[in-house]
Amino acid sequence: MITMYTTAWCSDCRATKQALAALDLPYTEVDIEQDPSAAELVMKLNNGKRSVPTLVYGNHAASMSRFSIAKLKRWLEQAGLRADSYQA
Repeated sequence: MITMYTTAWCSDCRATKQALAALDLPYTEVDIEQDPSAAELVMKLNNGKRSVPTLVYGNHAASMSRFSIAKLKRWLEQAGLRADSYQA
């Protein structure tokens, strides 16, 4: 399952959640402002930046900051997840 690291105020997080729901892809959400260890992980994955949303699936991780459907689809394909059913 995808893990999405988020914050409550993040508009890109909301857009990513909507897109994953439209793709019928389940995810677990972790708010980095409520979980210091999650914030540390996000910074490690993003070269020291608290970039949200950050998606993790297996060994694949990427920030979806400046969200776009194309960016999400590229990451899903790299992670081996289906991305073909979503129409923007």
